[in-house]
Amino acid sequence: MAAEKLRDLSQPIDVSLLDATVAAFYGTGSKEERAAADHILRDLQNNPDMWLQVVHILSSTQSLNTKFFALQVLEGVIKYRWNALPVEQRDGMKNYISEVIVKLSSDEASLRRERLYISKLNIILVQILKHEWPARWRSFIPDLVAAAKTSETICENCMAILKLLSEEVFDFSRGEMTQQKIKELKQSLNSEFQLIHELCLYVLSVSHRTELIRATLATLHAFLSWIPLGYIFESTLLEILLKFFPLPSYRNLTLQCLTEVAALNFGDFYNEQYIKMYTIFMGQLQSVLPPNTSIPEAYANGSNEEQAFIQNLALFFTSFFKSHIRVLESSQENIGALLVGLEYLINISYVDDTEVFKVCLDYWNSLVLELFEAAHHNLDNPAMTTNMMGLQMPLLSGMNDGLGAQLMQRRQLYSGPMSKLRLLMISRMAKPEEVLIVEDENGNIVRETMKDNDVLVQYKIMRETLIYLSHLDHDDTEKQMLKKLSNQLNGEDWSWNNLNTLCWAIGSISGSMVEEQENRFLVMVIRDLLNLCEITKGKDNKAVIASNIMYVVGQYPRFLRAHWKFLKTVVNKLFEFMHETHPGVQDMACDTFLKIVQKCKRKFVVVQVGENEPFVSELLTTLPTTIADLEPHQIHTFYESVGQMIQAEPDPQKRDEYLQRLMELPNQRWNEIIGQARQSVDYLKDQDVIRAVLNILQTNTSAASSLGTYFLPQISLIFLDMLNVYRMYSELISTSIAQGGPYASRTSIVKLLRSVKRETLKLIETFLDKAEDQSHIGKQFVPPMMDPVLGDYARNVPDARESEVLSLFATIINKYKGAMIEDVPRIFEAAFQCTLEMITKNFEDYPEHRLKFFSLLRAIATHCFAALIRLSSEQLKLVMDSIIWAFRHTERNIAETGLNLLLAMLKNFQNSEFANQFYRTYYLTIEQEIFAVLTDTFHKPGFKLHVLVLQHLFCMVVMLSEPLWDASTVPCSYPNNVEFVREYTIKLLSTSFPNMTAAEVTQFVSGLFDSTNDLPTFKNHIRDFLVQSKEFSAQDNKDLYAEEAAAQRERERQRMRSIPGLIAPNEIQDEMVDS
Repeated sequence: MAAEKLRDLSQPIDVSLLDATVAAFYGTGSKEERAAADHILRDLQNNPDMWLQVVHILSSTQSLNTKFFALQVLEGVIKYRWNALPVEQRDGMKNYISEVIVKLSSDEASLRRERLYISKLNIILVQILKHEWPARWRSFIPDLVAAAKTSETICENCMAILKLLSEEVFDFSRGEMTQQKIKELKQSLNSEFQLIHELCLYVLSVSHRTELIRATLATLHAFLSWIPLGYIFESTLLEILLKFFPLPSYRNLTLQCLTEVAALNFGDFYNEQYIKMYTIFMGQLQSVLPPNTSIPEAYANGSNEEQAFIQNLALFFTSFFKSHIRVLESSQENIGALLVGLEYLINISYVDDTEVFKVCLDYWNSLVLELFEAAHHNLDNPAMTTNMMGLQMPLLSGMNDGLGAQLMQRRQLYSGPMSKLRLLMISRMAKPEEVLIVEDENGNIVRETMKDNDVLVQYKIMRETLIYLSHLDHDDTEKQMLKKLSNQLNGEDWSWNNLNTLCWAIGSISGSMVEEQENRFLVMVIRDLLNLCEITKGKDNKAVIASNIMYVVGQYPRFLRAHWKFLKTVVNKLFEFMHETHPGVQDMACDTFLKIVQKCKRKFVVVQVGENEPFVSELLTTLPTTIADLEPHQIHTFYESVGQMIQAEPDPQKRDEYLQRLMELPNQRWNEIIGQARQSVDYLKDQDVIRAVLNILQTNTSAASSLGTYFLPQISLIFLDMLNVYRMYSELISTSIAQGGPYASRTSIVKLLRSVKRETLKLIETFLDKAEDQSHIGKQFVPPMMDPVLGDYARNVPDARESEVLSLFATIINKYKGAMIEDVPRIFEAAFQCTLEMITKNFEDYPEHRLKFFSLLRAIATHCFAALIRLSSEQLKLVMDSIIWAFRHTERNIAETGLNLLLAMLKNFQNSEFANQFYRTYYLTIEQEIFAVLTDTFHKPGFKLHVLVLQHLFCMVVMLSEPLWDASTVPCSYPNNVEFVREYTIKLLSTSFPNMTAAEVTQFVSGLFDSTNDLPTFKNHIRDFLVQSKEFSAQDNKDLYAEEAAAQRERERQRMRSIPGLIAPNEIQDEMVDS
């Protein structure tokens, strides 16, 4: 009954009843009561006449929640229906809200008491302003300023309204208002700013009310980034701000205002004012925060206000220096103040807070880059480039003296701060990705379980900064690092964190020194670290040192290649660490071993001076003891590493002998298992035996991935037995699933058996993929697999089919290309129909099969196209349907594979004798489907490929010799295919986008035909259409520009290549792989 009474809006609403309903919604009553109240309130909110009750509710209720509910209703009307309301209703509401605000803020008590309610009313007023001002409420700013002058409390609230208005127009307007409206509001604010400016200055000069002054400073802060500069520099504003800075209650707000001013950068016109502002500021700062204060300590023990002050100080210095450091450098008398500022910033950089450090780091990175580039760009003079690698600069004097002297001066000016900055970077270096051993929150040394992306991003910026610093002065970099290292050795500075950051810093500057200096430096570093490992006691300590030794040596392959003695010592040390059971040490030892072998493999297969045999031979003799304590996955990495060494041996006879010795352990176990199985097949069903088989296959795969073709003797040994095991396990799986129903596929035994099948396929695929293209290998391995692998796939129930079969055959076709044409029908028959049935039921089931199926199709379309032409028209239709189905898929990589496959098919048919027939059947379908995904925001990432397909289709129209339309169904004939496609496309788009005019669509289609041969224009034309058709909003169209972004990244990579050290040694494909 009560609900009905509330819903009847023909008379004034019963406010006490509404209060009770709102209270029930927010109350602690039963779930049902709350749901009922929610239902009534939603109905009221959706009622278009409800807003007419707002004034009545606001003036009658005492409940804050009810007031908020009424204002919510009003906000909806203002946002979506305001301009449709009659003028008198709009004016009435506008005046009412203004009056309530003035009334409530006219005395101190009600301003404090009704703070929340007034804030919400302010927001409503600003929402109204966005519609009414300036056109229909010209006097708003003068009215507001006049009201502000009547009382200090009203003035405080007026400041809050102005701040909101500035934020709405300048910060949050995108996507909320049209560009035209934003422009209009900005112009109004600019033209009427005079009044606001005078009001602010007046308040700051005469008021003594803390709240009012704080409100005014907050409002100024919102305005400073966009107001005309004269208001800042040609008035007393800066003086007033600097006067407020020393006072604790205004310090943070004033500093934020000064930071906004510092960040402005409009040429040199106001340089004098900037210098004056900086000098006065520095004078005051030194009394507020004396230079000898330990800022990190002050921050750690400070209140929230004090911590915010240090954060704001970092923002002030970085903003000021980014825009105006050159002004301070240019005159002798300001250099002192500049250096004091840099000193403050370095001290702030030691504060233990990620956000503060990010602000500082970002600036240090840009400063060292600028100093480095200034030196770098002036090295075009050939006399100078001789020393480019070391950038040590003694040749500068040889340049035209003016510039050389200037550079030297700048270098010297910054040498002190840069030296301190090196120490900072070394002490705070972030953890690189390769390090797996970390300290947990309880102070224990453990293996890292998850990568922290923030730390990796920070490492990347710090590494880059340190490399530039190293280039600016190699000797200082080396001196600081070695000094810190000797403090570790003598125990003065010893701690896990100090050693870690130091070693991460040493590893990160690899490649930035001249080789000779790097060698000298590293000999000392590695010697000291090995000593440290010997003299330090305690398992955790040893684990930390081990992790650091491994990280550093892994970063310097060039040094290890040149120093066999060190290389051998390091590798033997890694073998030692492989017996260290501390979490993470063995993993890191195996990873580092692989990394070093990849870069130095030839060193291990030649007889080094003073040795009797190559290192690899010695290693193979002791292999069983070396790997005794390793886990299976670590042993696989070890086998991959030794495979890399063997692959570098040029003598085939020795290579085969090494391979046989390497595989001795797994082969011995394999022969035992196969021998037992010949006596009784049941032996293979034992879970431990299945695990052993899996492990042996994984070991083989690891070796095959390194050895490629040279793995042939080993795989030939086990191949046929392996296929027999595969067939037997497959039958076991099918029987289990047939007997145990759908859940059988999830039992541990079935999962284990399937792992063996997958590993078998992976081993064959790895070998064939890595083996050089020798057709006899294909002839030896492909035919025996046809029945055990392909036939088995077709015979199995869907849940037991391995998707790896599809990828294996895709690899085979990509490898042996046209030689496989005869086998395609067999592959088609075994894998096509049955896989399609699995994946076309929906978009979710069998995700692995989907991607691999389309990769197989793409391989066939690219290399065995002739086999596709021989398909019947029903089979070809199946292929085309499955391609369309693929690119409609919302899973990005499947859609991409489908589009690439479509492009391959189109290009092949274009050059075949069946072109006319193919395009007549599929042209319109493809065009329609591509337009459907092109205009669907889910498919934005495919934009580049969609454009290529459309361009191909529009180019083909001209080339086809037969009509695309079917004369029996199309009544009128067209002069040519171009006219037919033009009309079809216009019709298609007009029905899809009724919001576009016929002229716009026609213009777009004509534009497509005009630009078919110019891809960039064609692409831009389509981009414009997508935005115009309102399918894509302005918020997030980065995928439409993905190609341009990729080009930008490539340019950045080229720049990095030109600076020694910026690209990490393990990312460089160096062919100097140990000469």
